[in-house]
Amino acid sequence: MMDDQEDCFHLGIKALIRNNEGKILLLERDHPLANKYWDIPGGRLLRKESIMDTLKREVEEETGLKIIQKVHPFEMFLTDIRIPTSQSNVGLIFSIFLCEIAFSFDPRLSAEHVGFEWCFPRLAAQKLTQFPADFRNKLENL
Repeated sequence: MMDDQEDCFHLGIKALIRNNEGKILLLERDHPLANKYWDIPGGRLLRKESIMDTLKREVEEETGLKIIQKVHPFEMFLTDIRIPTSQSNVGLIFSIFLCEIAFSFDPRLSAEHVGFEWCFPRLAAQKLTQFPADFRNKLENL
């Protein structure tokens, strides 16, 4: 039985994809319950899936990209997002990785996204308004 003070969380794995020009790939999302907003590729960890497998799966699903040269942990934070479950709801923690590639490409967008843009970290930080200020400040100085 869970203590009233404890909380449960899902883990979201996100990719900051940076190309050889130093630009970050942003994806434009058109959510049915919200306005369009900018995001980075990623999704939730599935049962029995490793963090790296989740990262690779989500990047390929959302962009078509299969090759990432380097992966570095970048940031981890608790979001204010709550995910409904059959019994209540759970929180969401994001673990973000810097994924470096030696080229630029036009992503093959999934049904979740309506557009994309490659932009330098300062502009990316300004566009990612759904993310906390601490993350955006760190991104701006990348």
